[in-house]
Amino acid sequence: MAGKKITVIGSINMDLVTNTNQIPKVGETLLGDSFHTIPGGKGANQAVAAVRLGADVTMIGAVGNDSFGHLLVGNLINQGINTKSIMKVEDTSTGIATIIVSNGDNSIIVVPGANHHITPEVIDKHEDKIKDSNILLLQLEIPLKSVIRAVELAKKYGVRTILNPAPIQKLPIELLNMVDYLTPNEHEQALLFTSVDGTDEVLEKLKEKCIVTKGSKGVMIFKNGEEIEIPSIRVEAVDTTGAGDTFNGALATALCDGLELEQACRFANIAGAISVTKLGAQTGMPTKKQLEEFLHIHKSF
Repeated sequence: MAGKKITVIGSINMDLVTNTNQIPKVGETLLGDSFHTIPGGKGANQAVAAVRLGADVTMIGAVGNDSFGHLLVGNLINQGINTKSIMKVEDTSTGIATIIVSNGDNSIIVVPGANHHITPEVIDKHEDKIKDSNILLLQLEIPLKSVIRAVELAKKYGVRTILNPAPIQKLPIELLNMVDYLTPNEHEQALLFTSVDGTDEVLEKLKEKCIVTKGSKGVMIFKNGEEIEIPSIRVEAVDTTGAGDTFNGALATALCDGLELEQACRFANIAGAISVTKLGAQTGMPTKKQLEEFLHIHKSF
């Protein structure tokens, strides 16, 4: 475990999912089909993915002092994640995502709540945690200033960083230059590069950091200016929610294990594929044993 310390800094949300045949119009009331509360947040999801694959994971985040906060922290503890760096914020709700699912489409309202209390000052309080990490894993569901500060500290101590740039926003070139790996999907990659002010040489260097997830089309990385396609794993998809978060947690774990980037991406690709065969983001994330069993059956991978 000594070489597999992953610190995740990011969001912790409760997903409130309503299934209905029709999304109501303004002023309209309809009956829904079902309702579920599901632990979520990109940060928490990625932490769960990593710990299930055998990593030693610490989560830095924030929840409100409410029932959702207690449930979400309890869930992370049950998964085996170190939650001592998760703070409870008074007079602020835990982050939630209200999700209405209808005929395969969804509408989502996210209320960040306590997640926006992860300030640069909070990051500084956990400098030792970052220093002791092998990899720092981040997303963009907490304030950007805090992400930048976390990457600065990681750089200071030679800790490798993975930034999953989601939800996508314009990012300063200084941050992108400091990050070791960027993991956008196809849509995020296009927006990421059109929003960067830099020369062709700068953009080419950034491209070498990119690991582009393409869903059923696999993963693309760049090496010495050339694109390397890593094909997807054919499975029967039940629910694709959380596949990207599974990929990021698995990638961090594989890199901690010493795998080269291409092999680490293949490992993460398989974990992501397994995750879509079950319903729910965190519930579908494979354990190390499940991934090994999958590899044993599908020896060609």
